[in-house]
Amino acid sequence: MIQFARELASAGVTLLQYRNKSGSTREILSAGRELKRTIGSRARLIMNDRADLCLAAGFDGVHLGQDDASTEGTRRAIGSERLIGRSTHNLEQALAAERSEADYVAIGPIFATRSKATPDPTVSIAGLKEIRTHVTKPLIAIGGITRENCADVIAAGADSVAVISDLVGGSGGDSVAKRVEEFFRRLE
Repeated sequence: MIQFARELASAGVTLLQYRNKSGSTREILSAGRELKRTIGSRARLIMNDRADLCLAAGFDGVHLGQDDASTEGTRRAIGSERLIGRSTHNLEQALAAERSEADYVAIGPIFATRSKATPDPTVSIAGLKEIRTHVTKPLIAIGGITRENCADVIAAGADSVAVISDLVGGSGGDSVAKRVEEFFRRLE
């Protein structure tokens, strides 16, 4: 994971979210500190779910799911200098995140995804367009985002994309740097 994150940051990725749903607190903190030491300021680091570990590892922010702590309580815990993101899966949740102290709103899955065992229903490009008309905060699209569809997602109103599978798996033996480069080229 550390080597992969290093490759992403070296390729120009500016924000990395550390997501570990099965590790112990000690394991997550240890890996988080190693990520911070390795990545430094080359990319912003976001801790998934845990404000306490965000602070302890010196991360730049925390990302909250629908069942995690409140955005307002998290803001009190981490202060105003760090980012807070909130996962949303429909217009109602996106509107709630818009009214909250979240700095950005993650919306998805836009397309079918293999990254979650039980994903929420897809939002779709049309759903993303509708949400964009109501949400002024930065929208980060997630779920099934690939090099082939990323430009359509941005055209529909997303400010950025979150990617897992198409960067991890890749195709044709291309390097992480080549995959990132292709994303950037398609998003210009």
